[in-house]
Amino acid sequence: MRARLVVFPVKGRNWCFSRSIDPSLEETASSLTPSTLRHLWKKISSSSNSSAKNVELVLDFASNKMNKAWMGLEKAPEGTIKNKLHGLGLKLLSRVKPSEIFLKSISKEVSSVEITYPSSLNARLVRRRLRHIAMRGAAIHKKYFYGSVMLLPLSSALAVLPLPNIPFFWFLFRSYSNWRALQGSEKLLQLVSDCSYAENPAAPKGSEPESEESKHKFHSSQDSLWVLQPSKDLQELLDKHAEENGLNDTAISDICKTFSLNATDVSKFRHSM
Repeated sequence: MRARLVVFPVKGRNWCFSRSIDPSLEETASSLTPSTLRHLWKKISSSSNSSAKNVELVLDFASNKMNKAWMGLEKAPEGTIKNKLHGLGLKLLSRVKPSEIFLKSISKEVSSVEITYPSSLNARLVRRRLRHIAMRGAAIHKKYFYGSVMLLPLSSALAVLPLPNIPFFWFLFRSYSNWRALQGSEKLLQLVSDCSYAENPAAPKGSEPESEESKHKFHSSQDSLWVLQPSKDLQELLDKHAEENGLNDTAISDICKTFSLNATDVSKFRHSM
């Protein structure tokens, strides 16, 4: 599966990294997630599954249950405890960094990426920034994943209280989210790394090494793991709404409609460090 990644500056040195939305992918992922404990146990007990695969199945199952519980809170009447818990959850979710949301979108099914970026940017710089966010994400989310998992047993002790165990579900969500971001980081790093470059077979042996620019041009023309695609349309949208304080809401809305991006996630990159 080829994923389309859109990369562009939003404010100063802050860049946006986002994946184009494909509604069919969510339906496919939800259909593969175990819906009951019995179904989960059958998948885990399969001898062909590795330990990492079993962890992924458990986290997917927990996430599916949390999503159903979250939808129940969302439909709660105004002023009820469930409604207030939903408001608290929205505040917590707003603190999740946009880079984490982006890395989570790089699923294991992705086999190649098409990187769309403004035509004025240097291709080497774009790929370098992608490698940087992947390497940084792998280090950060690995640490946060283990930290969240270690806090789960402690927060589960609060289940004896008559109130909903918000800390437990929060750390469970953070465990799942960091695991997904870690997997996405490793996958993205694998896709855009230098080793994914296939040597130009047309170049004669003993000739001078190709420059980075020629490598990018050749690599983008082949059926490769990553394809760099400069976009004049994206450049025109950036030039049209250029301001000293970065892109405004109108510019972000136009870009998101053109390239099928989530406007809320893209807006977060303006204030992300």
